[in-house]
Amino acid sequence: MPIYEFKCLKCEDFFELLVMNNDELELRCPECKSEDFERVLSTTNYAIGGEGGGGVGSQTRTCSSGSCTTYDIPGPTR
Repeated sequence: MPIYEFKCLKCEDFFELLVMNNDELELRCPECKSEDFERVLSTTNYAIGGEGGGGVGSQTRTCSSGSCTTYDIPGPTR
């Protein structure tokens, strides 16, 4: 179920809409009730961590091209 974000072109308010199934919706700005809006690209937010609050570890070493960093990201391994 995607969440879409919109910006009203009349009052410039931002609002979100959760779309469930293929419902036909009458979209209106919740502030000014205008039907004049545009869909905006939402920012993403996520966290990486394991049990006990483990996070991303890194190791930096000297390589032929300067310095190289390897990141250890928690998750399944192959």
